[in-house]
Amino acid sequence: MDRDHNKALLLELQRTAGTGNDRCADCGNPDPEWASYKLGIFICLNCSGIHRNLPEISRVKSLRLDFWESNLIEFMKNHGNLWAKAKYEAKVPPYYYIPKSCDCLVLREQWIRAKYERGEFLDTQVCQDPCSAGSREGCLWKLRKGRRQFQKRQFLLSAREGVMKYFTKEEIVDWFNAIRAARYHYLRTTFPNVPEAELIPRITRNFVREGYMKKTGPKQKEAFKVRWFCLDSQERNLIYFKNPLDAFAQGQVFIGRRDEGYEVRDDLPERVCVKKTKPAITLVTPVREFVFLCENDRKQKEWMDALNGVITQL
Repeated sequence: MDRDHNKALLLELQRTAGTGNDRCADCGNPDPEWASYKLGIFICLNCSGIHRNLPEISRVKSLRLDFWESNLIEFMKNHGNLWAKAKYEAKVPPYYYIPKSCDCLVLREQWIRAKYERGEFLDTQVCQDPCSAGSREGCLWKLRKGRRQFQKRQFLLSAREGVMKYFTKEEIVDWFNAIRAARYHYLRTTFPNVPEAELIPRITRNFVREGYMKKTGPKQKEAFKVRWFCLDSQERNLIYFKNPLDAFAQGQVFIGRRDEGYEVRDDLPERVCVKKTKPAITLVTPVREFVFLCENDRKQKEWMDALNGVITQL
C-alpha cells in the first residue's frame, strides 16, 4: 500500500495545476512521466536520457515504474519545476533559443548541460554576450548550391553591420592581396630608398621546393627525425619545421655558392650509418655537413636538383 500510495502522491503532484510539473522542465513536453530526484524536476522520456548521462548532477526515476521512498516524495514536493526554473533559468539571455521537444538532440542536450552542469544562467552568473566584441568569427559547414555536399567555410558575424559573411575562394584571393599590400607598405616605409623592383620579390616568399625529409643532428650520431623542409632560393635558405603549418621554423641552413665551398652529394658521410637504407643527401658547407634521408629516389633527385639550382645561381 505504501508503494502505491507514494506513486499516487507523486502523480498527483505532477498533475497539480500551477506548479509547472505538468510539462517537462527542459523541453516543455506535456505529461512527463520521469523525474530527476536529485534536481527535483519532472521531465519527459527523451530528456531523461540526457539526464542519465549526468550522474554527478542528476538521477532519474520513472513516476510509474520505479519505487519512490517517502523522503524522495517530500523532496519533490519542496522543489518542482517552477523552483528549478527560478534557480537554473534566472538569467537566460533574451536572445537564447530555448529548445522544444521536436528540436534536435544537440540543442536539447546543450540546453540541459548549460543549465545544470555549467550553471550558465544562475543568478550569480554574468552572461557573456557572444557578440559583445562587435563580431564573432569561426568555421561552419555550409550546404553548397546543389544541396549535395557541405563545405567548410570561415564565417564572420558582424553585429554592427548586421551581416554574416563567409569567405569563398575569391575572397581568399582578396585577403592574400591585402596581406601583400600591407607587407609592401611596411617594406616601403622601412626601406624608402630601395627601388620598387627590388622590394616586390620580398613581399612574399616563393619556395622552389617543399616536402618531408629526415634530418639528423649536428653530431650526426642522433636518430633521424622527420621534418618539413622549405627551400627559399631568394634568401638562399633551407628552412625546416616540425609540422608544415608551424608559425616558426626549428632552424635553417644557409646555402652559398659552389666557389664558396657549398656542394650537394647523393651519399652519406663515412661515419654516418642508418639501419634502413634510404636515398641520402649530404649538403656540404664550409662549417659542417648536413645529412638528409628521402623517401625514394625520385624525391632525392628533385631535392638535389633544387639545391644545386640555388648553389649555382648568382
